[in-house]
Amino acid sequence: MRQLSDFPITERWPATQPDAIQLYSFATPNGVKVSIALEELGLPYEAHLVRIGKDDQKTDAFLSLNPNGKIPAIIDPNGPGGEPIGLFESGAILQYLAEKTGKLLPQDPARRIETLQWVYFQMGGVGPMFGQFGHFYKFAADKVKDPYPVERYGNEARRLLSVLETRLQSRTFMMDDDYTIADIALFPWVRTLDLFYEAKDHLKLAEFPAVMAWLDRCMSRPASQTGFKIPAAD
Repeated sequence: MRQLSDFPITERWPATQPDAIQLYSFATPNGVKVSIALEELGLPYEAHLVRIGKDDQKTDAFLSLNPNGKIPAIIDPNGPGGEPIGLFESGAILQYLAEKTGKLLPQDPARRIETLQWVYFQMGGVGPMFGQFGHFYKFAADKVKDPYPVERYGNEARRLLSVLETRLQSRTFMMDDDYTIADIALFPWVRTLDLFYEAKDHLKLAEFPAVMAWLDRCMSRPASQTGFKIPAAD
């Protein structure tokens, strides 16, 4: 039977709580999805800081768990059949945790797949496009003088926000009154447009009132407030 110690990553980031889920992450929009979900679900976990600014995610230890070299990743020592399982990709981790606990994902088959489609909407659209916008708007502003990248990704970000605005009309959360992994997948990325990229005025976020009200509801949850800070920085 496989043991937690069989995962090479545990040599670089030793587990002090070997019976808890091991989270390897950094407080980015993708990273906090998992810490927020773990807080919402009340699952015991131990967070390990992967310092992406120092390329921890490119070390052999981290790549042994996620060959794609991106945070977050987890090891659940009590996976299917009682065997430890390692996972990467934040969307897959959210779905796994929801299915493990029977929470944050509707049991009804139609509503379940409807929820997952919005998770995939984030994974395939919101995350990549918002990320590209933020890169060119904030981080490459002094390197790329051509306005085309900011215009292209800014327009796409606004288009995606308009999809969310339509969806959230008269809804408390993405799945009506049910808070789900769809909300957890999406709202950290919307949050980062203002609080990290500082693009509130550029993207005219006030033109999306339903999205902004939903964002406030998601951010105000106690699990969100805690999850934003995990893993704690050095």
